[in-house]
Amino acid sequence: MGNLLKVLTCTDFDQGPNFFLDFENAQPTDGEREVWNQVNAVLQDSESMLSDLQSYKGAGQEIRDAIQNPNDIQLQERAWNSVCPLVVRLKRFYEFSLRLEKALQSLLESLTCPPYAPTQHLEREQALAKQFAEILHFTLRFDELKMRNPAIQNDFSYYRRTLNRNRINNMHLGIESEVNNEMANRMSLFYAEATPVLKTLSNATTQFVAENKTLPIENTTDCLSTMASVCKVMLETPEYRSRFTSEETLMFCMRVMVGVIILYDHVHPVGAFSKASKIDMKGCIKVLREEPADTVEGLLNALRFTTKHLNDESTSKQVRAMLQ
Repeated sequence: MGNLLKVLTCTDFDQGPNFFLDFENAQPTDGEREVWNQVNAVLQDSESMLSDLQSYKGAGQEIRDAIQNPNDIQLQERAWNSVCPLVVRLKRFYEFSLRLEKALQSLLESLTCPPYAPTQHLEREQALAKQFAEILHFTLRFDELKMRNPAIQNDFSYYRRTLNRNRINNMHLGIESEVNNEMANRMSLFYAEATPVLKTLSNATTQFVAENKTLPIENTTDCLSTMASVCKVMLETPEYRSRFTSEETLMFCMRVMVGVIILYDHVHPVGAFSKASKIDMKGCIKVLREEPADTVEGLLNALRFTTKHLNDESTSKQVRAMLQ
């Protein structure tokens, strides 16, 4: 991540005192240890998942050959045998998103529970705040890679079509022990999303609020808006940016900021784009717009297509224009 992910932020909207959020060096206290260990068991697999997705080449040529030569059994088998291992990889990605979903909900529970206010939680439980940021960092990286790889949906569509055809022909299908019809249906919905992991986490955050009816919704939204503010301050303040030692540190901040904005927009009754929002959307979009277009296009697309309230009437024309 680079040497510095530490920021002193003056939290806006009367959320509380100034405090450091140390995204790099925070270590779990005894009180955080149990949840930290559970989440760390998930996060330690994240880099291998990204590496696996980055190396995903697909079976495009084999599929094209099979479709163009429908009576050539050898080409049909070649395409099928190429696609099946890829579908097992796609299943692994999907199952990892479910593990992330549980990890995120555990962190939300810890960072929003009484008696402390969300800003107090973020100050006291820095190691959990860091893990929350790392989940969002992974999520935006994964979804960017997925969005740029049309082979994923092409491979999976071919798999579904061929699976159904083979089932009709009563062919023996060993792959069904790995990816049965129910699993294939769930994976199909997952990969149909432009940003599948972000969508999963947005739904998980909404579900967390719905299931914890005794917890004020502000506990969750203030936690998210505070993290968005921290990242924005880091990105727009020259004295912090000058201490960034790598582009990856910069991207980390941008991805986390966008991730918490999207979660906030799904959970807050009027969303992130309303005047009632505690997130400075103009400021957040401005810091993204000041970066090279090719580095932030995926993040801007996430704001355009994964948020819930962007097209509401309450969203200012200026904010909409900034995302055109």
